[in-house]
Amino acid sequence: MLLVAAVLVVAAVLVWQDHWRRGAYVIGAAIVGASVLRLCLPAERVGLLAVRSRGFDVGAYCVLGVAIISVAGTINSLGVV
Repeated sequence: MLLVAAVLVVAAVLVWQDHWRRGAYVIGAAIVGASVLRLCLPAERVGLLAVRSRGFDVGAYCVLGVAIISVAGTINSLGVV
């Protein structure tokens, strides 16, 4: 959980510095990373990443992370890189 939280802090800093698109990519990557951690870690080590069953958590995290990355990739950056 701390690893995912650390990546989300990096994403928040990027958004705060007006790099919202990069920040959105990092948020999506953090959520996809959470799904990988939920899939690989044993139940006693997963901590707050466990909400429901393992399959539900992995599926929900993947769908949400890919959706955020897709939205960030399709929105025009209006000249901002």
